[in-house]
Amino acid sequence: MADTYGRKTLAAGALAAIGASLCCVAPLVLLGLGISGAWIGMLTALEPARPVFVVATLAFLGLAFRKLYLVPRSCAVGAPCAEQRVLGRQKLAFWMVGLSALGLLAVPELAPLLLY
Repeated sequence: MADTYGRKTLAAGALAAIGASLCCVAPLVLLGLGISGAWIGMLTALEPARPVFVVATLAFLGLAFRKLYLVPRSCAVGAPCAEQRVLGRQKLAFWMVGLSALGLLAVPELAPLLLY
């Protein structure tokens, strides 16, 4: 159950990061693919909700970090969570998702630099 909690917070953090950057990443990706039109301007409708998504992203990633690094692990001997390989994979997944999420959060600030 504790392992599921860590996965859920990591997944929630990733989804919140996608939601936070959706207003800026989606038009940029569509323009990069050569898709354009006046309706692309409507994709910025989620911009007012961006701060909520940013806070949710940081909160969920913080919970996942707390679970992986700060809370002592309590596993039965022989359980999958007691193996160092499993813990190593969880930490690798956390850092991959965390860096990707932080990259997505930075897109609105970096997008003007990419377009000019």
